[in-house]
Amino acid sequence: MKLKKAELRSFNSGNYTATIRLASSYKVYLEEVAVARNLPAAEMVTGRKVAVIFFDEHNPKEAVVVAVYT
Repeated sequence: MKLKKAELRSFNSGNYTATIRLASSYKVYLEEVAVARNLPAAEMVTGRKVAVIFFDEHNPKEAVVVAVYT
């Protein structure tokens, strides 16, 4: 399990997923990353910093956004 920083690029409130850009890469975007349901949709603003847990570093489908911060 690994915790990484990222930037929120978009948020889908219908299925609670996000498109994120990892802080370590300016060209790689991960789409349809699950977002923890305890995060209010109002906080999911494009450009905000997010914390992402990767349960399997080689499989982005096994990731979840767990925090939003500034």
